[in-house]
Amino acid sequence: MVVLSFLLALLVMPAAAQAHDDTPEKPAITVTGHGQMSLAPDTAFVTLGLETTGKAVADAQRQNRLVMNKVVERLRALQIESERIQTTSFTVSPQYKPPPKRSEGPVGPPEIIGYVISNTITVEVRTLDKVGAVIEESLAAGANQFHGLHWALRNEQQAKLEALRQAAGKAREKAAALSEALKVKLIRLLNATEESHVVRPMPKVARSMMAMEGGGGETPVFSGEIKVEATVTLIYEIGQE
Repeated sequence: MVVLSFLLALLVMPAAAQAHDDTPEKPAITVTGHGQMSLAPDTAFVTLGLETTGKAVADAQRQNRLVMNKVVERLRALQIESERIQTTSFTVSPQYKPPPKRSEGPVGPPEIIGYVISNTITVEVRTLDKVGAVIEESLAAGANQFHGLHWALRNEQQAKLEALRQAAGKAREKAAALSEALKVKLIRLLNATEESHVVRPMPKVARSMMAMEGGGGETPVFSGEIKVEATVTLIYEIGQE
């Protein structure tokens, strides 16, 4: 009797599963809205570097410290606060003597003949008309590497929220227009997804050879615009009017 009941259960289970799979999904429409904010950047991050060499680590470090202090002094003279100047990289690397040619005899172990210290700083500039001066003055003070700059918004999150509001509003308008055209009604919102990102302008720094060699003229810098884009996708359950 127990075996018979077990066999009947096995026969009923596939039928029940098939009945569940055949349940029709609720009718729905999917709409997508896009929002965009175009804003002038209010902050620039300038990245500069200094590379010094010496036979001993202490020699290279002393030279690096002296020059970097001059760079910081120039930046402070431009009213750049100390908290806006940040060391982003500091490395010490050995310099090796070039290996001899095979014809000169057996190759021995590598020989260290000096050291290279690389020091990189990032300067946050909140007064954009000082960006060119920050670059020029830092290079004039002894910085020998310019790694570039990028633009930013101090209140980037607020711009993203506004772009999302625009995108959500356009998605709702599309849903209302579709429901009216299809003669159906929007019953409830089933799902909502969002995505936002920032499109930063490519840095443009023009510096003539004359300015590089003679130090004349300030580096012209063009900030362009920052675009904040957002996408919102809504899924509505619909029904007959």
